[in-house]
Amino acid sequence: MTGHLHPLTILTEKIYDFFRPYGFEIVTGPEIVTTEDNFDSLNIPPDHPARKEFDTFYLKDGRTLRAHMTALYYQAMKERKPPVRLLFPGRCFRNESTDSTHNMIFHQMDVLVIDEKTNLGNLIATLQDLMKRLVGPDLEFRIRSNYFPFTEPSIELDIKRPGGDWLEMLGAGMVNPNVIKYYGLDPEKYQGLAVGMGLERILNVVCGVDDIRYTLSGDYRYLGQF
Repeated sequence: MTGHLHPLTILTEKIYDFFRPYGFEIVTGPEIVTTEDNFDSLNIPPDHPARKEFDTFYLKDGRTLRAHMTALYYQAMKERKPPVRLLFPGRCFRNESTDSTHNMIFHQMDVLVIDEKTNLGNLIATLQDLMKRLVGPDLEFRIRSNYFPFTEPSIELDIKRPGGDWLEMLGAGMVNPNVIKYYGLDPEKYQGLAVGMGLERILNVVCGVDDIRYTLSGDYRYLGQF
């Protein structure tokens, strides 16, 4: 019997390899977080509709299962001073129905940069280079504006699939000045870049499948092809 790394592990290592030359640090953290980590520190106040949109799992003591890897930013920034370049890999949890495009357990990779000089142009160029490295060199991209409470401006990156339709691959943007303030930093001096990408979605494109449930199925016909 021979062993095989899980496709999620292989993809994660590829992302590490892309960012490692730029001095990025890998940060891990708990899957159970406070509402301050999950929401307050990310410019998401108690009455914000995003708290409902995330369909968060709440524990009896008021803590939550992390709904996104962005929930680790605040604790990481308590221990660090700019410049920082961080990668956050891990599982996330949302209380939603399971189908071909949704699962209650999924995996993300977040990227956080905070420094005195950052800009959206560099972010877009970096993301395009990353997706070409992961998916293929001949990808066609488009960038759309969007809204995330913790970034401003916010964008989404789509790729064009062989059938001609567009598929959203990740969300990103400049870190909102309110979030920079929450870290005890001066937003006039420091800016940030944030990226959140779903690993299952990238894997589906690479492997040519259209159901994210295969990732956790244990089916070797899927697991052995990446």
